[in-house]
Amino acid sequence: MAVGRWRTHWPPRGSEAAGLSQRFCSMLHFVLAEPINNQSINQPIGRHPMKREPPVARIMAGIPKVNATLYHRIRFAVIDPVVFLEWPVRGRPRSVLIVRDIELPRARKLERIDRAASPEEFRPEGGLSGDRETAAAQAAAECLRRAGITRAVADRSLPLLFAEVLRAAGIAVECDPAWGLSDRRAKDEQELAWLRAAQKATERAVERACTMVARANAGRGGVLVLEGAPLTAERVRAAADHLLLDEGYENPPAIVAPGRQGADCHALGTGPIRTGEPVIIDIFPRNRETLYCGDCTRTVVHGDPPDELVRMHAAVCRAKRAAIAAVRAGATGEAVHRAALKKIHAAGYESGMIPNAPKDRIAMIHGTGHGVGLDVHEPPLLTIGGPPLVAGDVVTIEPGLYSERIGGVRVEDMVLVKPDGCENFNRLPEGLDWR
Repeated sequence: MAVGRWRTHWPPRGSEAAGLSQRFCSMLHFVLAEPINNQSINQPIGRHPMKREPPVARIMAGIPKVNATLYHRIRFAVIDPVVFLEWPVRGRPRSVLIVRDIELPRARKLERIDRAASPEEFRPEGGLSGDRETAAAQAAAECLRRAGITRAVADRSLPLLFAEVLRAAGIAVECDPAWGLSDRRAKDEQELAWLRAAQKATERAVERACTMVARANAGRGGVLVLEGAPLTAERVRAAADHLLLDEGYENPPAIVAPGRQGADCHALGTGPIRTGEPVIIDIFPRNRETLYCGDCTRTVVHGDPPDELVRMHAAVCRAKRAAIAAVRAGATGEAVHRAALKKIHAAGYESGMIPNAPKDRIAMIHGTGHGVGLDVHEPPLLTIGGPPLVAGDVVTIEPGLYSERIGGVRVEDMVLVKPDGCENFNRLPEGLDWR
């Protein structure tokens, strides 16, 4: 950290010393993490300092490997509790990351924080708990107490334990529901590179799954056979898993929903796959190193698809293209969704869910898309009430049609929102035939 020199002597003498509170000294010393001397302070001490309100701190805490908002702020994926603290010093935000002592060497190399420290450096008078999460909360409270801070604002993911420990130390805790979450929407160049890479890997897995279905042979009763064994949703899912594992991705159970199972848009799918029926392939892996996700869906049919299924698929593809054309910064998620619905309705299909729907009803029963990043489902939503899009949002466009009699059709791309339109990350064809 580059700092200037005092324009007076240090240590202060005479009336200067009287004007400098011991608490302010300790706060400066803590944030700079170096001895207080004429090399480390950049602000002169007046002879009659004005009384200032204590600064308000911000706090995030948890396990970065699973807390996406915390990881986004520090870009440091560890599996033990950490605490991120930030408050203004001399008009500029200064941050501290409290981590286990064994993580300190790596944490001190982070560019997104000013200081890394272990809980032991902020041992309170009563000592630290043997429980790591409690000890991290105690260290955070002591850190803020030494800095003279009596109020902290947390993001929505702060564990209740941390709030209770801070309050017990006399520090008021408030929640800012938007902090951290809204910061994740406009992706930076590093995030965009990670998302593009994730989507490329996702497309390779989708292609592998679709071609397995298309190139199998129809056996007895229409059940597909591949390499001498029945082709099941489980086999296709496992093939996608293996490909992604080799490429450095963890894959939550992918959707491989054959036939009528696809009428439930989030059914994972199970059992044998048959010729002539739609199979929804929806894969959404997460990179094990960057933690960023891909998300892509295609629908494949072995053999000749029924006419109604062809019409459903054509309507879905038209809806996808209309929605993509509506995407730009400033357009609302609702406007994009309505662009897709207009094509769905024009094709004679319905939208929305109704109780006790007839089995021959064909409808789009979900929104048009959602944000993607560290979570596969994150803001903004492209649905009724969806907010304005911002440049840098990465969202899916995934209209679909579903029928309990036929099954489902869904086609999904991922796009980057730009001021005058969008960039489509996908290159895969969208047809039903993958032979």
